[in-house]
Amino acid sequence: MLGVLAEAPDDLGTNEIARRTGINASTISRLLATLARDGLVQRAPASGRYRLGMRLVQFGNAALARVDLRELARPHLLALRELTGETATLSVPAGETAVTIDFAQSPSSVRSVAETGRSSVPHATAAGKVFLAWTGAPVEEPLRAFTDRTITDRRQLEREVAETRERGWARARGEREPDLNAVAVPVLDRRGDLVAVLGVQGPAVRFDDAAMARAVELLRDRAAAITAAVI
Repeated sequence: MLGVLAEAPDDLGTNEIARRTGINASTISRLLATLARDGLVQRAPASGRYRLGMRLVQFGNAALARVDLRELARPHLLALRELTGETATLSVPAGETAVTIDFAQSPSSVRSVAETGRSSVPHATAAGKVFLAWTGAPVEEPLRAFTDRTITDRRQLEREVAETRERGWARARGEREPDLNAVAVPVLDRRGDLVAVLGVQGPAVRFDDAAMARAVELLRDRAAAITAAVI
């Protein structure tokens, strides 16, 4: 429906939209009412016909901002990969968690595998803990145990999130996958709101506590550079 409205040179009525989409008119009418309520379409008062709504501009701007963020962050992901030898990731807040939108894969044959579009587990990943610490988002219970190191107690998670916020970074040691360690830091805007999460992850046998500590300092420098560019 939105595609039909976007392609039309003029406003369209319910029957015309039904004809062009192949959906029956009663269903179109119900859908238009829902879209109009959310500002995704507008109804012209004089004709009763429909056009795209202004809220789509907001969505478009949000999408463009994320594209720009990927472009800004890409050199820093590549630098982190070279400096640490591990996989660097960029995630953004999305609903109840953070989602990976870009990554630079480790050159090592034994490495962690990142995926674009993969959601972070808020209570079991470094990126997820950063998300919780800077958004205050609630976590659904029960807390699922992915490994024997996953935090499953709410009070323990609350302490972990508070410590993450206080020190400015998060870590996860074998909490989502048994042999995967990760650290992450927030990328904030001028108001201190979370824009993205920058992380490094690698096999526990190589990416140990000392390696993670070194990566944190590198992540902080890169996150600050991205923040300065975003602002």
